[in-house]
Amino acid sequence: MQFKPAVTALVSAVALATLLSGCNKEDQAAQQQQQQQQAPQVGVVTLQPQAFTLTTELPGRTNAYRIAEVRPQVNGIILKRLFKEGSEVKQGQQLYQIDPAVYEANLSKAQADLQATRSLADRYKQLIEEQAVSRQEYDDANAKRLQAEASLKSAQIDLRYTKVLAPISGRIGRSAVTEGALVNSGQTNAMATIQQLDPIYVDVTQSTAELLKLRRELESGQLQRAGDNAASVQLVLEDGTLYKQEGRLEFSEVAVDETTGSVTLRAIFPNPDHTLLPGMFVHARLKAGVNANAILAPQQGVTRDLKGAPTALVVNKDNKVELRQLKASRTVGSDWLIEEGLNPGDRLITEGLQYVRPGAEVKVSEATNVKKPDSPNQGNAAKADAKAE
Repeated sequence: MQFKPAVTALVSAVALATLLSGCNKEDQAAQQQQQQQQAPQVGVVTLQPQAFTLTTELPGRTNAYRIAEVRPQVNGIILKRLFKEGSEVKQGQQLYQIDPAVYEANLSKAQADLQATRSLADRYKQLIEEQAVSRQEYDDANAKRLQAEASLKSAQIDLRYTKVLAPISGRIGRSAVTEGALVNSGQTNAMATIQQLDPIYVDVTQSTAELLKLRRELESGQLQRAGDNAASVQLVLEDGTLYKQEGRLEFSEVAVDETTGSVTLRAIFPNPDHTLLPGMFVHARLKAGVNANAILAPQQGVTRDLKGAPTALVVNKDNKVELRQLKASRTVGSDWLIEEGLNPGDRLITEGLQYVRPGAEVKVSEATNVKKPDSPNQGNAAKADAKAE
């Protein structure tokens, strides 16, 4: 009977320990629940690799396919202008009429001289057979006949040149001379200029650094060639609209411009409606290659640090936030093309960025501020000057 108090105390201690343990578990559960309730909720986008056609957008200007300056070949007074300024003319169409009176008289004189010298040469040919004239006299008469024939051809050419014809087909500009104006053979000022606008050239420039980078990526296998359409070119007009006709790349300059460090690329475009005019500023989109495993990150999830470098916040497998340093080469529609820093399967935070910091635990839901692309290759038209390195 003397052990009852000890037993009672032991039972009380065990009961108290059990009670305290239960309270601790309840407190820990409450704390965890409170932490979960306090964890901010963020919207994420799960990144997936996709095939991406790399295009380069380069500035350029349009140039006429052919240009011909109309100049007189003979001297004279302009009698008529036979075309409408700004109209289409055909090759061989008469544009001006120069006063032909002097050249018609020269032609008549040349014809008369030829007839006289030919008659004399024919007569001497008969006389030389009879040895009535010397061989020298016959040769002189025959030479004069040949000179008369040449003079006749020259007079015919001069008379033909009084009709100023279009050397090429195209659109003719304003006339620099009017009726009554005196023009001279070999004058420096053109009477008018004809430009062939269909097709039309587009000359663009690309830096040698971009050209070398593209070649390295193709040689290393990072990019695959775009196939048969590698030389196709699209055109963006000054108002931002896409030109409906597709062109093709003709050639690239063999020398580098020392002042700009760039090379010139020339493309040719159909221009049946004459939408493109010489001198227009345009942007040409060239298909360069295909990245089979490109990572496109929404712009909402890419920010910049104090140094201006692009960064992003992702949620790891423990639902904690990680900071990633990125290398983003260009924009693709509403996305960034990521070269380094993000991997397939990463959960990129695009909503709630202002409430989280690296290392914080978060609750994850699907982002609602990012529009899903209609196709994996949406927005392939990239701007080459939009860089973030």
